[in-house]
Amino acid sequence: MELLQLNLRDILRHRLPDGKGKLVPGFVYSLLEKIICQDELNAILRHAWPATGSAFSRAVLEYLNLTVTTTGLDALPADRPYVFASNHPLGGLDGIALIAVVGSRFGDGSIRFMVNDMLMNVTPLADVFLPVNKYGAQGREAAMAISEAFANPAIQIGAFPAGLVSRLGDTGEVADLKWQKAFAAKAIEYGREVVPVRFDGLNRRRFYRLARLRKKLGLKINLEQVLLPSELCAKRDHTLRIIFGSPIPLQNETPVTLARKTREAVYALLPPDRL
Repeated sequence: MELLQLNLRDILRHRLPDGKGKLVPGFVYSLLEKIICQDELNAILRHAWPATGSAFSRAVLEYLNLTVTTTGLDALPADRPYVFASNHPLGGLDGIALIAVVGSRFGDGSIRFMVNDMLMNVTPLADVFLPVNKYGAQGREAAMAISEAFANPAIQIGAFPAGLVSRLGDTGEVADLKWQKAFAAKAIEYGREVVPVRFDGLNRRRFYRLARLRKKLGLKINLEQVLLPSELCAKRDHTLRIIFGSPIPLQNETPVTLARKTREAVYALLPPDRL
């Protein structure tokens, strides 16, 4: 596997139409590279190379000197297929940490995480990703891959039903946006119990402030997303906690009720010092 390195200038110059990327002043590129912490992200990628899957995730955590503690994971029988449905408070690091701990427990060959298809560009994790949100022929292939994974009792499925990172609500609580019920529909279709997963963590205040400002201005583009790489780097030397709840039985559940019950169960999973 070739070493993956980020080059924001090349990315934007290829994505901006009609050669407009060449018209962007150099200081703008430099500012954006600083905002996304490009140098540190590339240092992380160099440190983790050539690892893949959960080994790559563990190497990222190692570079950042992050400690991940888990509660409840060891209580789950290793020979039963689950859907692990988690809140999404950090927007990247929570996924890396979950891949690290679930992959370590079950093995990379036995885990698949449903992700936005854009994340398939993160090649060290591509083998444990199941892309969604694709259209046409690629969409059909992605849907087939998801169905095959759910049908395989040897594979554990991970999902972030909100899709987007948690936001600060009007009540002052940071929580996921609306959960999509696709994970619940698939769980019911293939008879998989859902394990609620609570990732205990927050981004810095500036992320939520920018999100609130963007919303107040009526802007549709999620400008705050550009801060997520720096939020990842800011977690250096922290301890992250992941709490795994009891599997939710599927008796008489519909996708709507199962998604609702799972979300409620996730947010009921508070660490002892937060009760």
